[in-house]
Amino acid sequence: MTNAKVASGPLSHLRVLDLSRILAAPWAGQILADLGAVVTKVERPGAGDDTRSWGPPFLKDAEGNDTKEAGYYLAVNRGKRSITVSLDTAEGQQIVRDLALQSDIVLENYKAGTLARYGLDEASLRKLNPRLIYCSVTGFGQTGPRRDQPAYDFLIQAMGGLMSVTGERDGQPGGGPQKVGVPIVDLMTGMYTAVAVLAAVARRDQSGVGDSIDIAMLDVQVATLANQAMNYLVSGKTPQRNGNAHPNIQPQDVYACADGDAILVVGNDGQFAKLCAVLGHAEWAQDERFATNAQRVRNIAILSAMLRHEFAQRTRADLIAALDGAGVPCGAINSVPEVFEDPQVKARGMLKYVPHPSGVQVPQVSSPMRFAQTPLQDLAAPPTLGQHSRQVLEELGYSAERIDALLAGGVV
Repeated sequence: MTNAKVASGPLSHLRVLDLSRILAAPWAGQILADLGAVVTKVERPGAGDDTRSWGPPFLKDAEGNDTKEAGYYLAVNRGKRSITVSLDTAEGQQIVRDLALQSDIVLENYKAGTLARYGLDEASLRKLNPRLIYCSVTGFGQTGPRRDQPAYDFLIQAMGGLMSVTGERDGQPGGGPQKVGVPIVDLMTGMYTAVAVLAAVARRDQSGVGDSIDIAMLDVQVATLANQAMNYLVSGKTPQRNGNAHPNIQPQDVYACADGDAILVVGNDGQFAKLCAVLGHAEWAQDERFATNAQRVRNIAILSAMLRHEFAQRTRADLIAALDGAGVPCGAINSVPEVFEDPQVKARGMLKYVPHPSGVQVPQVSSPMRFAQTPLQDLAAPPTLGQHSRQVLEELGYSAERIDALLAGGVV
């Protein structure tokens, strides 16, 4: 099996040299691979990306034994090719330079200054390929007092203010700061990285010259404070944890029905009026305390108590059906298994199984992007460590004898 691509997808004309590991930059590389780019992932011989060992769980082979592919790694690296290269050898450094000559984009997330020691930094590679888009992804960026420090998603969620607005209210059972249940800063950093490199490619198509991009996880988290940041900046009031309740739009919260919890997401006054009608209290929509969103936010403690009383009298299925029929956004709180059983998720084809070199089918969560003119290609499984080393070197013009020597010497 090979992950080499037949031209397909809107980025099938681009080649990406992926020197990154863990999550943020590899997530960007996976997005580019989903879009059709040929992404070559460079890994350490014998070890590879750290996330390969971040388990259990691990993918099971045909005999039911653990492979060396952790679920964490499998979530971030589909569609790529893997070549192992020892960057601390002259031969390994030359392989990376040769790959850079044929690449449009370089992704790397080493600590600031690390790749310069190997002659693989932006300035060095740009001398070889002036059209190169060189993107560095780090915790704190290439400048500032923390530029040399490592970072992980959990740390940045805390430093960047996200945990200060996530979790149950202080003084409530379970109150206190919480991280988001997925590594959201890593994922958002990957998204910003993909957007940035594609913007640079678009500019290069006009100018003929590449660019250098500096993406910092802390910057991303500060940027994605979004409405919470602006709430503070325009009011001077520090945003607080508010559980599941929305700080600006109400009613939006978790409400207990007679047999389980339901999510209610009222987004405007019209939807609120429909909610009141379903609950048999059309007069609430005319009450000056609740008639507008601003008034509902100010009086949410009163309104929420009224809603909780009404919800508790109804089963979740009946209430959701009635609200769905009225056009009021609502729903159950699905577990992860329930997500993949949801009819809408199934209809959109968000779960696929693809062949893996271990002889089994590996599950993959599909890209959410849909194109009419350039449909995305079938998914390719995340590569095993060094799966494409020989193939990639052959494409670079290396002879069989030279490849054998590099393999025997532990360079690849």
